Amino acid sequence: MGQHPVIKVENLWKIYNLGEVKVEALRGISFEVTAGEFIAVMGPSGSGKTTLMNILGCLDRPTQGHYFLDGQEVSKLSQNELAHVRNKKIGFVFQNFNLLPRLTALQNVELPLIYADLPPQKRKERAEEVLRSVNLAERAHHYPNQLSGGQQQRVAIARALVNDPPLILADEPTGNLDTHSSEEIMQILQKLNQQGKTIILITHERDIAEHCRRVLHFRDGQIVDNETVEQPIKAEIILSELLQEEEAVEPV
Repeated sequence: MGQHPVIKVENLWKIYNLGEVKVEALRGISFEVTAGEFIAVMGPSGSGKTTLMNILGCLDRPTQGHYFLDGQEVSKLSQNELAHVRNKKIGFVFQNFNLLPRLTALQNVELPLIYADLPPQKRKERAEEVLRSVNLAERAHHYPNQLSGGQQQRVAIARALVNDPPLILADEPTGNLDTHSSEEIMQILQKLNQQGKTIILITHERDIAEHCRRVLHFRDGQIVDNETVEQPIKAEIILSELLQEEEAVEPV
């Protein structure tokens, strides 16, 4: 028996009524994502990328069409059922990190576990474990304003991983970062993908998209191209080259 896709989208429409104006943000899109894929979604502003991400993340509902997550049609679930699916199956990473400024890195990562009713000691141990996995164990007790942009994004990735969801949705995760920090984030995402996580990433940047194995090109609420990346860029190699360049220009 064949494995069903992690995500199956059929004839999905999203229409916003703005007074007398109807805006068709998504116009009848269909695609599938199998377990372990790493997909980029590209397109200009207003092409429907973020609307799609909100529906895939169970933060919004389609106007028409069907969305299946792990074989379950989630577009018809209640708000409470959607919240349960989000907490169990999906990890979110945002461009602006969305960390709470008055909480330490460790406390930010622990947040999803509070909703999972885990005892405090277990929460702390699990949060420390995922911070170690993104090389931030020594920053656990720092506040967001004491961390660089790249470090804040790594905390956000740790928070997304803390419930061990099978699916990661990353909305412009490198949008506010320099080249070095961007490659560090892509290295972490590639490593997670190698470990079996399914990842969908929104980006405006072609070179970031080419770290993924497939690229869905959006325009005017429709998929206009479904491109396979034959040889994805390896962030590990780019980081090594950047390090060599930095060492070469350092004063003796």
